[in-house]
Amino acid sequence: MVVRSYTGTVAGIGAIGVNVEVSITGGGLGLFLVGLPDNAVRESEQRIRSAFEHSGFKMTARKCVVNLAPADLRKEGSGFDLPIAVAILAATNQVVADKLADSIFVGELSLDGGIRGVKGVLPITAEARTKGFKRIYVARDNADEAAVVEGIEVLAVDNLLQVTASLNGECEIEPTAGIIEDMAAEREAYIDDFADVKGQQFAKRALEIAAAGGHNVIMIGPPGSGKTMLARRMPSILPPMTLEEALETTKIHSVAGKLGTHKGLMRQRPFRAPHHLASPVALIGGGQTPQPGEVSLAHNGVLFLDEMPEFGHSVLEVLRQPLEDKHIAIARAKYAVDYPSNFTLIASMNPCPCGYYNHPEKECSCSQASVHRYMGRISGPLMDRIDLHVEVIPVTRSEMSASTPAESSAEVRGRVIRAREIQAERFRDIGIHTNTMMTSAMLQRFCPLSAEARRLLDMAMERLQLSARAYDRIIKVARTIADLDGERDITPKHISEAISYRTLDRDSWGR
Repeated sequence: MVVRSYTGTVAGIGAIGVNVEVSITGGGLGLFLVGLPDNAVRESEQRIRSAFEHSGFKMTARKCVVNLAPADLRKEGSGFDLPIAVAILAATNQVVADKLADSIFVGELSLDGGIRGVKGVLPITAEARTKGFKRIYVARDNADEAAVVEGIEVLAVDNLLQVTASLNGECEIEPTAGIIEDMAAEREAYIDDFADVKGQQFAKRALEIAAAGGHNVIMIGPPGSGKTMLARRMPSILPPMTLEEALETTKIHSVAGKLGTHKGLMRQRPFRAPHHLASPVALIGGGQTPQPGEVSLAHNGVLFLDEMPEFGHSVLEVLRQPLEDKHIAIARAKYAVDYPSNFTLIASMNPCPCGYYNHPEKECSCSQASVHRYMGRISGPLMDRIDLHVEVIPVTRSEMSASTPAESSAEVRGRVIRAREIQAERFRDIGIHTNTMMTSAMLQRFCPLSAEARRLLDMAMERLQLSARAYDRIIKVARTIADLDGERDITPKHISEAISYRTLDRDSWGR
């Protein structure tokens, strides 16, 4: 007789259902795991044996074969402990198997029979609902995360005894309540606020444009000018996540095991700031066991690269595809995965090795050649993918001591939301959300330029020797500026302001 229980395994940011088949026959002793289990799955035998002993269950003395189907899919992680244990208990008539057909089990067993949380419960729960399962048994630590998915009962359990009592009808477990609410009403407050930043009106305006249109920004300025302070406040002016964005973001962090203190749905846009010693794999994802990288963990949020030239050349160059395509495709010998990576890049850098090139008061000690080499650490193709180049000038003493309160993040966010609403209406039948996602063909349709505006742009292209990609990006930024102003047409003043954010294309920066 073959007994089956059901679970799932993560694939990319989705999941694939797995059938756990148990057959107990005569001849031979021991438990045999087949179906491409990794080391963590193979070691489940010892955890299951110990959990049975401490929970008062008996392990079969006959040959027990456990098959994880589909057999050609590699199974990884400790979440298979619970479904294997339940199937063995059902095969040995220690639990009633009636509920196994419409239940799914995910959890790691401790040696005393307790159940620990695992990664990737949210996509597994979503897949279980799609396949028509009625309930899912998970560790209490994973219950809020699983309850994000509607249409399936989430039963939070603490130990193996509680699971078997539920399956045998000896106790009733109250399903964990769903926590899907209105995202705007439930927005969590940000600690950092634009009101804390003195001066820096030009940089604040650039970040507002970036938030409104989804544009990438690089800030260049001397140490202590406020670049990091500004970047960390970027999430506070972004519009609230929609429910769809929140679900996708939570799913990525669930797969990576980085939900942290979040209970259930993530409501704040992510802000990721990797160290400059991060490897290419840490940034884009992958590895021996595929995991999302920083570009995917920043999906629907902000990726902040502080002191960008200090990152390795190979690390920076891997950003090209996700910046352009908004997803990252990772292909290895044993797997191929695709992770979403629709993030806003905020980068900062000093203007030279000493940090004081073009400083209004302090003298730079670097030669022109060293400034050129320092700027050259960021390649032209990568710089082309950054829409806004912002020079951050140190705040003056009078600005620091000013008593007039600065504009708050809430005020800026209000304008950003209105601009995003205009874009949502513009692109409602196209499948994109922000101006930065427009293709060249879409620019012809949505961004017609007057003769005067085109002459101004052509003049800037010739003088600054900009690439075709930079040409398109200036138009996209101008379109966002027009949206912030509530104007239908792109005017020369919008083009002029967009050109002013190409600081690093100028000869004064040694390029």
